[in-house]
Amino acid sequence: ISMKYLGEYLDIHCGGVDNIFPHHTNEIAQSESYLGHKWCNYWVHGEHLNDKDGKMSKSKGEFLTVSLLESKGYNPLSYRFMCLQSHYRKVLEFSYDALDNSTNAYNKQKSKISDIKENGDIDLDGASKYMDQFKTALENDLNTSAALTTLYDVLKSDMNDYTKLELIKSFDKVLSLNLVDSDNIPEEVLELVNLRNKLKAEKNYEEADKVRVKISDLGYKVLDTREGFKIIKL
Repeated sequence: ISMKYLGEYLDIHCGGVDNIFPHHTNEIAQSESYLGHKWCNYWVHGEHLNDKDGKMSKSKGEFLTVSLLESKGYNPLSYRFMCLQSHYRKVLEFSYDALDNSTNAYNKQKSKISDIKENGDIDLDGASKYMDQFKTALENDLNTSAALTTLYDVLKSDMNDYTKLELIKSFDKVLSLNLVDSDNIPEEVLELVNLRNKLKAEKNYEEADKVRVKISDLGYKVLDTREGFKIIKL
């Protein structure tokens, strides 16, 4: 399948650490014997996502999926934010307490960024410094945690708003956290939306409706769609 859609040369092949042997070893042997040349330049193997009882798996019952998180009222990007704070070679232990902390941290970052005004001239020297720092982090075996630290450093810096915003937009092309959007949704609204989603997941519709009214009073509306929820400004 990969040869059909991607050709005879791959830059990166990903998989879990449990795929290294024998699965990927066999895959290399079979592919390169057939092709007659080196097939893939880099192999990236991620460590396991565990819960308090060990590695998650289908055979053990409930395991983590995006749809499960959404059904519990979580924004999947909060989960992505949590994962990016760790390293792919490090075992990550999942808990809903940890996800709640990441959700709060993610919403705070979004709120800070939403307060940045798109004005001023770009500071090329300042921007270059942080771009190099961000690039160095990623070149160091995809150190996404250090890359996020660069994001925090930009927000705390004394650069003008326009430079900050352009840097954050550039970073987000890699991080894919939807850090900059046109809605500029306040942190208070994001917290209420998360609360409403949790109440709905618990089938506490009466309380969820009360939270919906509070969101409306702040000038926003939550739309439930097949792809998840959307927040729009009234």
